[in-house]
Amino acid sequence: MAEQIKTNRPYPQEVKLRGNKTARLRLMEANDLDKMLAFAASLPADDLLFLRTDITDRSVVKQWVDNIKHGHTITLLAEIDGEIAAYASVHLDQARWTRRVGEIRINASPRYRGLGLGHRLAAEVFDLARSLGLKKITAQMTTDQTAARAAFERLGFQVEAMLTDWVEDRSGRSRDLLIMTFDVAGFHDHVAA
Repeated sequence: MAEQIKTNRPYPQEVKLRGNKTARLRLMEANDLDKMLAFAASLPADDLLFLRTDITDRSVVKQWVDNIKHGHTITLLAEIDGEIAAYASVHLDQARWTRRVGEIRINASPRYRGLGLGHRLAAEVFDLARSLGLKKITAQMTTDQTAARAAFERLGFQVEAMLTDWVEDRSGRSRDLLIMTFDVAGFHDHVAA
């Protein structure tokens, strides 16, 4: 059994955002389960529709926490005034042939969008990915998520594949899945810009 991933990044840390806001970045821990459920409950239905997992479900968030404990996932939380404002995760693939590939997931509360928080979290998880020895990061979304696609394209991600009717949303409707990738070595150049 693997252990929780150790990072050489200094957490927690305070970061300045637009609008005179400050966020505290820290690693997610087991005792964050209820805070994450509260964060998920605050998200609009449209945001939840496109999430890869149902983070409103306690058992799903418990599995996420277990993946952190076992070294399969690393998650950064951004807190503003004591509540989770956003998170960014790198999910590691356990298959030997893709162990140098990680999947990135970023989500911010609508209350805190437009402050530069997502961009800052992306920079942090890219640095974490590099420190973990990952060579490539993927991002997956439905083709309907045009804002997410644009955000990842601004970071330098490129479309690798589009899989027709590959996923089913929370309401049971099938959707096309877009897979975007980027080489970790190039992350810093795009994020720092």
